[in-house]
Amino acid sequence: MLALKALSLSHFRSHKRAKLELDGRPVALHGVNGAGKTNILEAVSLFSPGRGLRRASAAEMARKPEALGWKLKALISNAEQTFEVETWSEAGSPRQVRIDEKASNQIALGRIARVVWLIPSMDRLWIEGAEGRRRFLDRIALSFDPDHAEASLIYEKMMRERNRLLKDQIRDAHWYAVIEAQMATAGLRIHTARVRALDLIRQAQEKAQTAFPTADLELVQSEGTMPGTEADLLEAFAESRFRDIQAGRTLVGPHRSDLNGVFAAKAVPARECSTGEQKALLVSLILANARALAEQTGSPPIVLLDEVAAHLDAGRRAALYDEICALGAQAWMTGTGPELFAELDTRAQVLEVTDDSGLSKVSLT
Repeated sequence: MLALKALSLSHFRSHKRAKLELDGRPVALHGVNGAGKTNILEAVSLFSPGRGLRRASAAEMARKPEALGWKLKALISNAEQTFEVETWSEAGSPRQVRIDEKASNQIALGRIARVVWLIPSMDRLWIEGAEGRRRFLDRIALSFDPDHAEASLIYEKMMRERNRLLKDQIRDAHWYAVIEAQMATAGLRIHTARVRALDLIRQAQEKAQTAFPTADLELVQSEGTMPGTEADLLEAFAESRFRDIQAGRTLVGPHRSDLNGVFAAKAVPARECSTGEQKALLVSLILANARALAEQTGSPPIVLLDEVAAHLDAGRRAALYDEICALGAQAWMTGTGPELFAELDTRAQVLEVTDDSGLSKVSLT
């Protein structure tokens, strides 16, 4: 089973110092607004590749007003072994990672711990821009394939270089050749990982018995901008150069894809569903992601659910807790009061997060 067995925070967000001893059960964090519950979930999210659940810079995570830098340490246990993992930033420097006292990188984190999350800012996923949906899909793809992060970084770096040429009105094809070749290779890797992720989610949904509605998902290519092979994508970049020069940016490629969702039982697009239905669809997808990972890796991921209990009625809340416990996942959940986690009873560790004159404290309820 994948779980954090210990977590310590130093000068991270609102927490000057905090230490949690954990036993592998789900973790329910409660406390008043502003106590620092979500900050603890963000800390856990940083034991996976990327910028965490808030997508913040390393400097933004430092406790104010000191801004000295921050450090997180965790014991992460899976079915085979336990790892001592540290990640930190010194006074706004890039985030660093150490695994078992050896310098490492963020991609290596993805091979140790798979972490998925649902936070309130994602509630508008279906009604806002495509960028958020691509990011949501890429987090799912990354959970299955840690190397997806590398492909995304290469693609974004090369696209910045290409966009610089476009803005400078460069028309010589030789300037574009190497850049577009790397974009085509990385772009196909991104597209393939996304398609595979959706297929795994679909399979997990078909096998599951759940109280939450199923979403039919479809990867949509804007104006046919994601051809099926690397050669096709390379050709698309070349053919689009004149139009891209006029626009000053790259108009074809996987960065133009979108994710469509449909409430399967009602055949209603997710963007047209009620707020409650949209939330239920997101919960369903996170659970499907966790089930698919459990089948693929032999262990469910760590699941972060920020303020999810407050948006579910008692029946759905109990169903969510039952599904989490049946899955065997260490889920980290937040809420304002312990009553929101009553249905969990002894199946979870219930911790209270308090703030006393600027010093946070985490204690067993």
